[in-house]
Amino acid sequence: MRTTLDTLQIAYEDNHLIVINKRPGDLVQGDKTGDKPLSEIVKDYIKIKYHKPGNVFLGVVHRIDRPTSGLVIFAKTSKALTRLNRALKDKTIKKTYWAVVKKKPLNDEATLIHYLKKNAKNNKTTVFDRPTSDAKKAVLHYKIKGTSDRYYLLEIDLETGRPHQIRAQLAKIGSPIKGDLKYGFSRSNPNGGITLHARQIDLIHPVKNEPIQIVADPPQDDIWTHFA
Repeated sequence: MRTTLDTLQIAYEDNHLIVINKRPGDLVQGDKTGDKPLSEIVKDYIKIKYHKPGNVFLGVVHRIDRPTSGLVIFAKTSKALTRLNRALKDKTIKKTYWAVVKKKPLNDEATLIHYLKKNAKNNKTTVFDRPTSDAKKAVLHYKIKGTSDRYYLLEIDLETGRPHQIRAQLAKIGSPIKGDLKYGFSRSNPNGGITLHARQIDLIHPVKNEPIQIVADPPQDDIWTHFA
């Protein structure tokens, strides 16, 4: 089920930013599908809650893939947007993900370094072990955080933010994310999403200059319930 105005999950909000716990299937920003994106739903929420006339300002700070769930930051002011964009560029916003995989990685904890090239035609990222023309370096750190009879929960800290980075790098080491048909998992999830969740964001508030930690629960299903 995709997010509607009535089901919007707000993880954090103040005068300068709003952070949403996105459901699998939500589109963060409009694209060629024409589906109503999360950004427009958040605008509707702000317009109604604060009785704002005319157009509502909302800046998309970053995006996560449509089949992924979890935290997405939006800026409510242009000042916040400028400063959050700078923080992203300076890598002072830390993002932690949870991913569920069926095949256990070779190591319980490791750093993955690859080179990624995105193909816009098929919306898929190719992974290389060595520097390659037009490929961008991608770095993440993972550790096994939990196990079940059939699956493993990985906690992932991103050092870079490349398209499909977590999905592609885990598939490269033979551990595709549950439900991720695009990157080699055997079957889809019932909700059409993948079992990848943007769990936590740590940042310095763009205006108050104070540290903030925001944590979001994963979707309610049997797999996440077991691990969470």
